[in-house]
Amino acid sequence: MQASKLTLAVASLLALTFALSGCVKQEKYDDLKLKNRNQQERIDALESELSVTKLKLAEVEKQLNDCLANTSADTESLQEKIAALQEDIDKKTELIAKLQSQLVHGAPLPAELTNELQKFAAENSELVEFDPETGVVKFKSDLLFELGSDIVTADAADMLKKLSTIINSKSAEGFDVVVAGHTDDMPIKRADTLTQHPTNWHLSAHRAISVEKILEGAGIASKRMSVRGFGEFRPLEANAPNQKGNAKNRRVEIYLVTAGK
Repeated sequence: MQASKLTLAVASLLALTFALSGCVKQEKYDDLKLKNRNQQERIDALESELSVTKLKLAEVEKQLNDCLANTSADTESLQEKIAALQEDIDKKTELIAKLQSQLVHGAPLPAELTNELQKFAAENSELVEFDPETGVVKFKSDLLFELGSDIVTADAADMLKKLSTIINSKSAEGFDVVVAGHTDDMPIKRADTLTQHPTNWHLSAHRAISVEKILEGAGIASKRMSVRGFGEFRPLEANAPNQKGNAKNRRVEIYLVTAGK
């Protein structure tokens, strides 16, 4: 009888320990989500301010060009404004990149899913990168799309179809898919591109949609997927001066996130 009571007591203690462990993990997870949300709100606010500053810069640059056409005009004050605005843009861009890098990510993906994605990235390393710490699959846009287009190349489409097999596997059950498009800061100038994608915002979003459509066509349920376009505002590295861009910033990222989050 005493042995039975002891066994019951041990079982109860173990159950309590597991329950408390689960509560601690949930609290940590909820805390991470709150930190991420607050950090993301700061990033979104800064990105809005950055867009306004860039518009102001464009207006002042136009005023300067108009003044330069008039040799009698005093352009010094406009040049000072441009320098100040450009400095403000550089500071905001640097701060956004810093805050973005500090976003706290949740727990890594399950081991089996991580292994499958690492193998996929290794087999397609010329186009794909995988970060096991964040569960993000990154595609290099220069090889993913035709130049200045949202049309996915044939080889890239085949790779996306292989990725969809992993996302549809049992190891990825319980995860949704977020497709995010990014560009560098080079403005769109080609007339034929401008008609389809007036800004980098449009191009990044349209490219994300194109990737989503291929994944959908490969059998991933539409309700599991969403798309986002960030334009030039979340660079991985600094763009070259004078809007010469950076190939590392032209990318499409695919996030696997807990379903319903």
